[in-house]
Amino acid sequence: MTCGACCAAYRVEFSVYQLDDAGGSVPAVFTETVNGSTCRMRGTGEVPIRCVALTGTVGDSVACTIYHRRPAPCHELQVGSYACEKARTRHGLPDVGPETNR
Repeated sequence: MTCGACCAAYRVEFSVYQLDDAGGSVPAVFTETVNGSTCRMRGTGEVPIRCVALTGTVGDSVACTIYHRRPAPCHELQVGSYACEKARTRHGLPDVGPETNR
């Protein structure tokens, strides 16, 4: 991957039931508690935002260390969507459009 802008632009909050220690797949060690029913990926509640699972340099070469175990909000964000383009703009990256698969 060469982007990663979304991983360094948004707070990633989701149900605690997605955590591996609650029967889900997201490694709990990568998260922090928000309240009794919600958690978030560490690093996404801070400024500057950067998910703890992201490795590499945004816009150059990146990878998600838990890609196959990532939470629902990460699965739901689509390349070329409004949120994607907004994150890319925040990082000074050009628009990709919906047909690009990065």
